Amino acid sequence: MLNPFIHWVEAKGMWAPWLFVALFLVASLLMIWRLEAMSAAGFEGTVLGTLVMPYCSGMGNLIFAFLLGRHGGNGADVMTNSLVNNVTNMTLVLGLPAIIWGINVVPGKKQESKRAKTGGNIGQLNRLSLLLTLLAVVYFSGVVWALGRDGRLGFNQGLVLVGMFLFWQCFHVFEVLKQSERSGKSPMGWMFPVDMALLAVGAYGIYVSTGWLVNWLAHVQSGGFVSIKHLGWLSGWLMVLPNALLAIYYGIRRQPETVYASQVGDAHVSIPLCVGIFALYSPMPMPPFFETGMMILLAATFVHLFCVAILGRLPRLAGLALVGAYGYFLWAGLIKP
Repeated sequence: MLNPFIHWVEAKGMWAPWLFVALFLVASLLMIWRLEAMSAAGFEGTVLGTLVMPYCSGMGNLIFAFLLGRHGGNGADVMTNSLVNNVTNMTLVLGLPAIIWGINVVPGKKQESKRAKTGGNIGQLNRLSLLLTLLAVVYFSGVVWALGRDGRLGFNQGLVLVGMFLFWQCFHVFEVLKQSERSGKSPMGWMFPVDMALLAVGAYGIYVSTGWLVNWLAHVQSGGFVSIKHLGWLSGWLMVLPNALLAIYYGIRRQPETVYASQVGDAHVSIPLCVGIFALYSPMPMPPFFETGMMILLAATFVHLFCVAILGRLPRLAGLALVGAYGYFLWAGLIKP
């Protein structure tokens, strides 16, 4: 059904890749728009960030892993994509908002005293939820690091990783149900099917654009950076763009807990879900900078754990350190080899 549209875009010649990148971004923005509606309907705060947003911001990573697994792609590209996605989210995408606006998970005393009269200590609840999610990032990343130390992930390891992710999501489903029971406000209103349909349209747009871009990169003849050799890096950066839009959007709206939860929650989609999905198709070799990337990801997560647990915020100095760590990640993965 979309063949005439795809042929029309391909007829634009050198502009075709940029048009498919634009389609990817428009589809992502459509999903973000409906996420905001779902938030108003009951999927609030860190629950929205950890249960719903990751599937939308991480949809490109899921589709990328599925396409490469289905068509016999290189598993190292999927791991590179996941590492680029997660490290960029946990360092650059969270570090820059901290430098520009500051990320305060726990509100000031005046704000908290007002909220306490109506809804309890919301800041402390958000902090506890974020700490749990950050601990899950440490756990999932640590498990992938341990399983991949021998240089590959196989079918059995893929089953373990996908199973862990599904259990984690079941936990959050019950959290949503408990929250809606307490508040007496169900997120499953009459608009819920419409929202899900629009999210599906956005997901299909991401599927079409990602599939075309991966196929286009596979046939690029130039020996430059934009080639199949750097498929994992290029796809990882492309799929970080929706996450960056989320961080900017919710940063401007002064919803720091959602900024944090959206990036941290997205990490669970790439690692372990995307990695596990590809491993179910075929054995996944590890890229050369796998150990370095994992160490940077774990170190950044521990920085977030300390800042959220002890300070209740991500200071500007920590944001600068995270951005610096991202620079080292680029050097270790791209320049050093």
